[in-house]
Amino acid sequence: MITRIITGVIGIALAAFIIQTGGTLFAGFALVLSLVAWFEYARAFSERGMALTMVTGFLGLALLWYAGWQGNAELMVAASALIVLVVLLESVLLRSAVSIMDSVTSVAGILYFGFPFTFMVMLRNAQPDVQIATQLGDFAFGCAMIWIMFIGTWASDTFAYFTGSAIGRHKLCPSISPNKTVEGFLGSVVGTTAVVAGLGVFFSLPVQEMAALGLAISILATLGRSGRVLWQNAIPASRIPAISFRDMAGYGTALTACCSRRRWFTIL
Repeated sequence: MITRIITGVIGIALAAFIIQTGGTLFAGFALVLSLVAWFEYARAFSERGMALTMVTGFLGLALLWYAGWQGNAELMVAASALIVLVVLLESVLLRSAVSIMDSVTSVAGILYFGFPFTFMVMLRNAQPDVQIATQLGDFAFGCAMIWIMFIGTWASDTFAYFTGSAIGRHKLCPSISPNKTVEGFLGSVVGTTAVVAGLGVFFSLPVQEMAALGLAISILATLGRSGRVLWQNAIPASRIPAISFRDMAGYGTALTACCSRRRWFTIL
């Protein structure tokens, strides 16, 4: 437990530094995370006998990241179409090695990691000339939105866990995750809505809109956690790739650690 707390504190400090610094450091970190997550995804499915398009995935993610770094939505759309075409073409030219199911699973993974991390970069770079004055100093608009996203999802996880542990009685979706309760979900909704509304006050943003954002975060964060459980059930723990962050604060792999958060880069 002490090791997890120490690594958690170090991880939060590192994340804070990267978020506040922004620029190339932030964008580069987003690219690395997307590549590592894709590697874990592809290796995990390879343990089930599937042949995902590993190299094409790396190149596709890099292309999507570049589009986000340039803030070019048209390039991102073109890159997405190109990724789909190239992956499907591989299933035709290499049909003895790459099946249609391999191609579909590859496209799903590339876009699943590519879009959110690309939007993460675009969100951090949004309205760079807008500065928000707070009691802790000035924040760039994009920096403030990244903090809202992270703190909102952390709040959702925290309120869901402690409320469910304290008063949870009714199962939310036992067939997917037996530990999730209706009470934990409601605690997440109320707590996250209040936290994000409070961040709206702190950053001088519309409180009603921030409260609505908090409500949406709590709902999609729950879906994200459920998706993580489904992925873990599909790939037994013994088949998780060797390259993982399992020992970093107990968060598991790079793939599972981001499940509830990636959607928010896309939504925001």
